Parts: sequence; structure tokens; C-alpha cells
Amino acid sequence: MSVEDLENYEVASQLALYREYKDVMALFSYAVETERRFYLTNKVEVTPRPVGDTVYFEVLMTDVWVWDLYRTNRFVKTVRVYAIHDVNIEERLPNQEFSVPDLPAVDALGGADTLQIPDDLNGLDQLGGSDSSDNSGENTGDFPA
Repeated sequence: MSVEDLENYEVASQLALYREYKDVMALFSYAVETERRFYLTNKVEVTPRPVGDTVYFEVLMTDVWVWDLYRTNRFVKTVRVYAIHDVNIEERLPNQEFSVPDLPAVDALGGADTLQIPDDLNGLDQLGGSDSSDNSGENTGDFPA
């Protein structure tokens, strides 16, 4: 497999994730962004937790879609995130969609080599921080690096 094949695969995967996001975003009421991931959810609770001289935030989300290029199942029952940086929560108004930048059209032959993913979509799955999610609704304590 060549470097070009790998790049084309990654671009195609990012485009598929972007399209899935556009398809599912109307199903959710909140967009939540932490330093590590981006989530769509229907319920979110943020609890500040002071520890010594610092504060971290425990974010509990229910009925969640996770923006993660490498996750096989992006729909999860419950996600619990521990963040020491900003947690941004955007509530969607009724009959309003979250804003999504348009992607440029792929050429008529479907070549991924002409497709450029907007900079604001690149690396969303690689932002720093800690999170834990599974389908059981319990915190596993398994924090991906």
C-alpha cells in the first residue's frame, strides 16, 4: 500500500464521517466539545470538581454520537468525560441545525486526491484530554491516549 493510498483512505474516511455527522445532527439537541472530542447528545450535565488548587469538569452525556474517525460504533448510551480545560456546550434551537461547513465537490470520477477537508474538521479526533465511553452506560476508566 502506497503513501498515496493511505492518504486517500484517510480522506475518504474523514469525508464519510463528515457526511454521517450531517445526517445525524438533527437527531440531537446539544453539541459538546471538549479538548479531546466532539459529541452530539440529547442530555448533558457538567459538574465542576475541585481538587486542591485546580478544578476539573465531569461531563455526563446520554444518548450520544461521538465524532471519532476510528470508532466502529459512534452511537453510545452514555459518555463520561473528565476535562481540565474548557467544555463548550451548544444547544440547538427548535427547527435549527448546527452549522456545518460545506465540503468542496469531489471530481466527477470520485477521485479523493482532489478533495480537501476543511482545516476545522481535520484532527477533531486527535484533540487532547481524557474521555471514557461504552455502550453499557458505565464509566470504564479506560482513558485513550
